[in-house]
Amino acid sequence: MPKGVLTEADAEVSAFLFCRRCKDISKENLINEEIRDKELRVIDSDGTQLGVMSLEDAMALANERKLDLVNISPTAKPPVCKILDYGKYRYELQKREKEAKKKQKTTQVKEIRLSTFIEDHDIMVKANTAAKFLKDGDKVKVSLRFRGREKDYVNKGLDVMKKFSDAISEFGVIEKKPEFEGRSLTMILTPKADKAEK
Repeated sequence: MPKGVLTEADAEVSAFLFCRRCKDISKENLINEEIRDKELRVIDSDGTQLGVMSLEDAMALANERKLDLVNISPTAKPPVCKILDYGKYRYELQKREKEAKKKQKTTQVKEIRLSTFIEDHDIMVKANTAAKFLKDGDKVKVSLRFRGREKDYVNKGLDVMKKFSDAISEFGVIEKKPEFEGRSLTMILTPKADKAEK
């Protein structure tokens, strides 16, 4: 047999695998010929209940109206199918999902790093950056890492954190007070309700 030519058995196997893979990827709602149940509860496109009928009768009704028969509740007994335009139905679902995503506000945690012996001017620069984050509605994690012998100056580190939180107090409030995580002192600030942008 020439190389690259499929036998009939090979073609059947590849077709079976292709169909099986498509079923795994397929959409969540069965439509028209994909529905295998013998009896269905059918709802018309305007929402009126047409009652329980056979699959053939429901398909005939859908074909008569040039619409699709969509299984909207496959777990119900008998399954609930609706006669509707499937393309329009999918579009409406996607539109609703997009609207729901728009309404969800995601807050990010931004990080500001300080040092034990930071100057007051540098604290104000970092505070202005943190204020921008807080105005955007994000949380701010302020961390101060003690290097080497700086661990002996814990009080100095706490003073730096206090100065920073005082400088930012107009825009944010302390959610988590300064505490140690390893060699770092960390604090988390959240935006004030009236200052966060909506």
